[in-house]
Amino acid sequence: MSVIVTAFDQGGLVADAVESALRQTRVPEAVIVVDDGSTDGESVEVVEQLRGDPRVTVLRQPNRGVGAARNAGIAAAETDLVAVLDGDDRLAPTFLERTTAVLEGDPDARAASSWLRAHGVIDAVVRPGGGSAVDFLHRNACPATAVIRRDAWRACGGYDEDMRGGFEDWDFFLSLVGDGGHVIVVPEPLVEYRTAPASANVRSMDARLELYGQLVDKHRAVFERHLREVLLALEARAIDAAGRWEDLVAADRSLPVGEVTYGDGGMAAAVRIAVRRG
Repeated sequence: MSVIVTAFDQGGLVADAVESALRQTRVPEAVIVVDDGSTDGESVEVVEQLRGDPRVTVLRQPNRGVGAARNAGIAAAETDLVAVLDGDDRLAPTFLERTTAVLEGDPDARAASSWLRAHGVIDAVVRPGGGSAVDFLHRNACPATAVIRRDAWRACGGYDEDMRGGFEDWDFFLSLVGDGGHVIVVPEPLVEYRTAPASANVRSMDARLELYGQLVDKHRAVFERHLREVLLALEARAIDAAGRWEDLVAADRSLPVGEVTYGDGGMAAAVRIAVRRG
């Protein structure tokens, strides 16, 4: 087992990520830090200090994006299993033990991860579900931090290094399981995920439709095979979101109903809100 920690101008957080990998109950055979062209003085210093740790291998490359950094680290690894970890996140001590156990017990599983314990701007447990290709078509079903079978990474072509605007992990999982297999998510919050207003994940949501369109275009054959399932899953998510909005507006008269829309359940929702408000 190798752990690949990707770093780009994240200062001392990278040292915390590396330390979380080193204190695992299942100790990794290698920890590889890939610095993706950091320019911040503190970040460069932290990476240089890690270079002096005999337990850590440091690779430096010009800035090419997180996908390229992950690929470089996985290519340098010499183990059958590799874990990828962003430099501003941390692993709970049993992450490797729990994820490798499920992979060893299920040869059809191509990767494994866990629920997230989000901290920073929000404090919450986030529960992705994993699954097969159909489960990844309407939303990303696995955290970026995951343990991956290295031969499966190689077979699917690795991370797309041209996807630098976001969703590169979602794209990778679609490539990983598009022709079969599945991803397991351990139902425990074993990834300590840092949230911040300017994080790459938050920024990518501004271009969500464009990025999702790229996924549809790239993985069109998989989408077409599961067209009915993905459309129903998207509709189910829309119904759930509308129901939450309806409950909120019905309970608080100060909130406006807004424009009553047609053809998407909007009229029925407006009627139900009016009845509930009395």
